[in-house]
Amino acid sequence: MKITVLGCGSIGKLWIAALTLQSHEVQGWLRVPQSFLEVNVDSIKGHAFNQRIFANQKEVLKECELLIVCLKSWQVSDAVNNLLPHLSAQCPILLIHNGMGTIDELPVSEPPTARAILQGVITHGAYQQGQDVIHSAEGITHIGPLNFAARQYSFLAEILHHALPDVAWHNDIHTISWLKLAVNCVINPLTVFYQCRNGDLLRYPEHIQTVCDEVYQVMEREGVIPTSKMHLHGYIIDTIEQTANNYSSMYQDIKYQRHTEIDYITGYLLRRASEQGLVLPENNRLFQFIKQKEGNYDHISTHLPS
Repeated sequence: MKITVLGCGSIGKLWIAALTLQSHEVQGWLRVPQSFLEVNVDSIKGHAFNQRIFANQKEVLKECELLIVCLKSWQVSDAVNNLLPHLSAQCPILLIHNGMGTIDELPVSEPPTARAILQGVITHGAYQQGQDVIHSAEGITHIGPLNFAARQYSFLAEILHHALPDVAWHNDIHTISWLKLAVNCVINPLTVFYQCRNGDLLRYPEHIQTVCDEVYQVMEREGVIPTSKMHLHGYIIDTIEQTANNYSSMYQDIKYQRHTEIDYITGYLLRRASEQGLVLPENNRLFQFIKQKEGNYDHISTHLPS
């Protein structure tokens, strides 16, 4: 299969390595054009991967059969929209990022001309160490359709599963995305607020409960929560415990003065709450706290979601 991976950070390189080992024709696509990309991953299915991969080949892009997008949520719309004129109309797009709402920023057309857009939710752990990617934790990738045209692409789950297990197909990816959003609404801003690793949040159970309860209100009103408030809280606590030694992506973004994904995490939650007539004082306070942190450095992009 001919595949382009847009965004070559740790997760992007993980997919490039895994798919290349399965003999797919894979190229990377970077913001700063270059013809080749060095991909070094410490472990894919127990083996190291060190190869030079083609990158930014427009002729290859035209023949692409799958575009996998591994960018920060605020980068997605501009980057994907720039590539759309070069993609075949039949090429599906798989979005793998934190947060929700990027689909609203991509052009939507009606069948039969609609392009298939899928959502991926990944729990693999990976980070960059110098020029190497450290695959720190095995996980699962949930994928499913974001529009009607994508429903016919369930076969992609098996193809991706052979490359980087486990991969599961969900007809209702919306619910899975909301569960991941709930986790991110708690862990990301609170680790910045308390300046701590994920596991240290367990010292602040009341604060976790308050944020979680507000998230649940929105999920319940949206009709996407299949279980109880207690189950959602337990799911979030389990995730905190499983990632106890990690620093959240938002903690790292603030530390290194990078644009965060707050607009697509807590920001998305607040937009849905407003639509439902709900007020979330604690999540709003955390949102403003992160935005103020971003405002303290002035070199980042001024991009805001539409």
